[in-house]
Amino acid sequence: MNRTLDEIILNVIEKHALSDQDALRAALLKQGHNLTQPTLSRHLKKLNVQKIEGRYQHVEPTHSPLPTFSMSDAPPNLLVVHTEPGFANALAIKLDQLQIQGIAGTIAGDDTIFVAVHNQRHLAAVKTAVSAALG
Repeated sequence: MNRTLDEIILNVIEKHALSDQDALRAALLKQGHNLTQPTLSRHLKKLNVQKIEGRYQHVEPTHSPLPTFSMSDAPPNLLVVHTEPGFANALAIKLDQLQIQGIAGTIAGDDTIFVAVHNQRHLAAVKTAVSAALG
């Protein structure tokens, strides 16, 4: 079986109580994998490996639910999204990344997002898409 480097790293940290990257690099070198510290760090981050109780362990990522929000129209072509304090910026970034058709752009404050819609005709469809994306 030709295992990937990621599988080998996970196998090594599962079988050995390694407390630092030098020890992990040495264990990988014994298996023929000479990694630089930056390369190993990138692999550990990608694999969700963290140091817990003094040793490296694979951790399943957790997905936090999105904060609650409410939305209202601001005719002719704006939506106003209200959320919990501190979350507007992150939710606006999520909306921007989704590239929802009809959205011209977003502006976020602390707990409020203004969603500019290209055309009033698209307002209902954009409102539905934003609700689905954030709900």
